[in-house]
Formats: sequence, C-alpha cells, structure tokens
Amino acid sequence: MAFFSKLKDRMFRSSSKIGDGLDALVSDGATSAGVEVPVEAPVAASPEAVAEAAAPQTPHVEPPQAPAKSGLFGRIFGGSGVVAEEPRRVLDDAMLESLEEVLIEADMGPATAVRVTANIAEGRFGKRLTTRELKSALADEVTRIMTPVAKPLPLYQQKPQVVLVVGVNGSGKTTTIGKLASQFKAGGKSVMIAAGDTFRAAAVEQLQVWGNRAGVPVLTAPEGSDPASLAFDALTRATAEGVDLLMIDTAGRLQNRADLMEELAKIIRVIRKVDATAPHNTLLVLDATTGQNAVTQVEIFRKIADVSGLVMTKLDGTAKGGVLVALADRFGLPIHAIGVGEQIDDLSPFDPEDFARALVGLEE
Repeated sequence: MAFFSKLKDRMFRSSSKIGDGLDALVSDGATSAGVEVPVEAPVAASPEAVAEAAAPQTPHVEPPQAPAKSGLFGRIFGGSGVVAEEPRRVLDDAMLESLEEVLIEADMGPATAVRVTANIAEGRFGKRLTTRELKSALADEVTRIMTPVAKPLPLYQQKPQVVLVVGVNGSGKTTTIGKLASQFKAGGKSVMIAAGDTFRAAAVEQLQVWGNRAGVPVLTAPEGSDPASLAFDALTRATAEGVDLLMIDTAGRLQNRADLMEELAKIIRVIRKVDATAPHNTLLVLDATTGQNAVTQVEIFRKIADVSGLVMTKLDGTAKGGVLVALADRFGLPIHAIGVGEQIDDLSPFDPEDFARALVGLEE
C-alpha cells in the first residue's frame, strides 16, 4: 500500500517512540528462549562402572565433517549457521505497567492506555512474548478501537451539501479545506469555498491559492466583515449554480469562546434561512502536535458546534499520534481523513489497520 509506506515513513517520530519503547520494554526483562534442561540428582556409581572408568581408554577421533551450510538465516545472522532467537519477556504485572507508561508517553491518555493494556493481557498474561508479538498485539488492539470510527466524509444527494469546517487557528484547517476541495473536484464534484475566517487575511489568501490550484471558486469578503453574511451569500450562489459541495471556513479564536460560539451560531442560523437542513457536515480539524490538548478541543467544539467528524493533521511532525486512539476511544466520532504532509495527496482517507501498524512501527 503506497500510503502505508508514506504513513510509516512520515510517522517516524510516533512509531520510533512507541517502537523503541516496546523494544526496550521486552529486552530489559528478557529471558532466554532456549529449552531449559533439568538437572538430575547424582546417582551412586556401580562397581562395574568404577572399574570401567579406571581402565585405559582408547582415544576416539571424530571423522572430519563438512562445514554446515549457513543458508538464508545463517547469512542474515553472521554466516555461522546459528539462528539468533528473539528476546522474550514474560507478560506480567511489571511489564503491563511499563507498557502503560509507553502508551501514555505517546499521548494515548491514561484511561485508554489502561484499557489497551488490559485487553492485550487477556489470553497472554504469563506468556513470554517477543517485541514483534507485542507490537502485533498492540496494533490489533488499536485497529479494533479505530475501525468503528474510520468513515469517509459522507456524500448526500442534497445540493449543495454544506460542510462547515471548524478548528483552532494553526490546526491546518485552511489547508485541509483546500485539499478536500481539490480531491472532490478531481472526483467529478463541483465545489465552492467560502473564506469565512474574515479576520485573518493569510487564511483567505491561502484558500485562494488552493482554489486557483484546484479550479474551485473561492468567495471572499473584506477583512473584518461579518462571516455569517458571507456564508449566506455563498450558499445562495451555490444553490443557484447547482454546486455539489460548499465548504465554509470559520475562525478559531478559542481565547474568547463566547464570541466564537456566537459567531458559529449566527452562521448556522443564517444559512438555515436558505437551507433548513444545513450544515450537513461539521468537520473539526485537529493538529496532532497538540497532543492531549486535542481532547480539550473536541470537548469545546462539540459544545460550540454540532461536530459530525474529525480530520487529524500533522501526524508527520509529532510523537503524539496516540492521541487519535484516545479520541476514538473517548468520543467515537468518525475520523474522515488524516494528513501527513503538505502535498495534496498527503491527506488520505483514514485506514485503521495502516495507521495502527505505522503507529507501533510494524513493517508492511
């Protein structure tokens, strides 16, 4: 899978953090994987055995042996013909406690880390595991948590389908809108963007760049204008032109939540004068580098706006990819896409198995 390779390569900080932690966890408490030979109690020798031992012995010379073929594994492990065994560690209470710490440091959060380790222990407690077996068990558990929330952005027959995009400034919201618009346009949908963050000229300019790149119209208003008025005009025009998808950018100034709440509420009230069912989707864009702060942002925006799904950006720049697992475990909101770079194909539909394997550092 091409995106898995990209995801694994780009998520090197997350996978390295968890992978290195699991490697150290197993090797620190590893035991030999060889078979233990029981030591038998000494037995008194018979007189015949004593006499035989005292008799002169003729030296026995083994015939020369042909050198053993090392084969593939012998070449891999130094050509000696001896295959090195992976270190193993017994999955006990101490190991589970260390595993919890590794997951918490990767920003999975205490509650999720406890549940994940408990599920891994079930059926494995007391067994000796290699690092790969532990990684596979962790990847399976992460996949189990993430699979129910892995859902693409739903597309409806409704025209235009209104997608309200929310998130704090700097989360990658503007870039995500541009990438989604470009991808939908490439998929044969007609798209329009409303640059509703009218207080940030840079956000408007960035959307215009993406709009030009994708061939998508971007509606703007003078800096400081009422974003609700712009949203109304955009929806009116999109309706008249039969546009498939209208994406509305919004401000994300959490330092004054009351103003932001009123602003978003006003946008929704105004666009419902044109379409009583709008918005049809409310996407929250989250920056993975914020770690556990992403949990707080979900709580806030669920109160401010009726968030219907998540997009996680900047997974290539953080060791905190585990926060996505915490979000899925706690809120169960659909995860529509994840971003691992700045290029248009660096925003991809969320695949739980690929994500889990990349997160824990497993090979494809």
